Amino acid sequence: MEARELAAVATEGSSRPPSESVTIREFHPGIARDWDRFVSNSPQGSLFHSVAWKRAIEKTFQFESRYAYAEQDGEISGVLPLAFVQNWIIGRCLHSSPFAVYGGICAGNRHAHDALLNHAKKLANELQVDHLELHQRSGEIFDQFVPNTLYSTFTTDLSPNNDTNLKKLPKDTRYMIRKAEKSGLKTRHGLDQLDAFYSLFADSMRRLGTPVFSQALFRNLADEFPDQVDLMLVHSGDQPVTGVFSFFYRDAILPYYAGANSQAPSLAANNFMYWELMKFAVERGCRIFDFGRSKEGTGAFQFKSQWGMTVEPLKYQLHLVRRKEVPNFSPLNPKFERAARIWRQLPMELTRAIGPRVVRWFP
Repeated sequence: MEARELAAVATEGSSRPPSESVTIREFHPGIARDWDRFVSNSPQGSLFHSVAWKRAIEKTFQFESRYAYAEQDGEISGVLPLAFVQNWIIGRCLHSSPFAVYGGICAGNRHAHDALLNHAKKLANELQVDHLELHQRSGEIFDQFVPNTLYSTFTTDLSPNNDTNLKKLPKDTRYMIRKAEKSGLKTRHGLDQLDAFYSLFADSMRRLGTPVFSQALFRNLADEFPDQVDLMLVHSGDQPVTGVFSFFYRDAILPYYAGANSQAPSLAANNFMYWELMKFAVERGCRIFDFGRSKEGTGAFQFKSQWGMTVEPLKYQLHLVRRKEVPNFSPLNPKFERAARIWRQLPMELTRAIGPRVVRWFP
């Protein structure tokens, strides 16, 4: 499909030099390689800006992609992953990027950035969405946008020396790691463990009162990122007790999906798992451990706070179009507490059957 021109920033008769003229075009398969090259070379680029993430999310959830890129002098100068989502819970929403920690506008200069921002707002109005949501990692809150201050992300630098990395950890965390090591826990890597991992993941989601993704998501991600994913399970004897599905991107490892059974806390298995993952990342040449986002006030936020990492508030923000008030679809919303309590009581097989249908309502 030919790229279709959507908008032009430079006005006729402008005195701007040609390099400032920005054209916004919609994504098409023929631009995929250039798109990914731009993302990989951009300081703002992330795994969640990649075409592979786009394909995996489309295959799993069937969202309508409205990805766009900025072009200057025949070259990509910015990208914006967008998905149009609509259902009876959230209404009509334009979102960047569904189920992603990062996303939002990734641009090489201010002209491209502003053009993509204006395009997103224009598209939101054309589609008459309730709101437009941008998952900006950092930077300013844009004009006519409202900040979503619920999330922060946790990162730390990795030394090539594991002793140095261990000494950086708080005393209590080191104690829990030693406790787990004495209990004889073992790790194993490999996507052949996906069925066992999914059982742990589904168990965790049910105990949290949260609908679970389908197993197809993990298979699609493994297919799209064949050299960038790792699955590690921690075993107590022959029994898997916790596991983590991670991504490698540039010089960072991102432990992104995790699951554990009810035995894991007493064994300090999660502390052991993430320490072993740090060591594995060092072997792979990683220099950054990206622990991902968590909501303030949650158990996950508290757990990550015990690792001595840098906490970075994320600059998520919303532009209200038809909606008059900022929506709150967080599980911390009292309106969802009753639903979460009911979900925890449902049989495991039922949550695994209906969870994938429900979770796509909350991108």
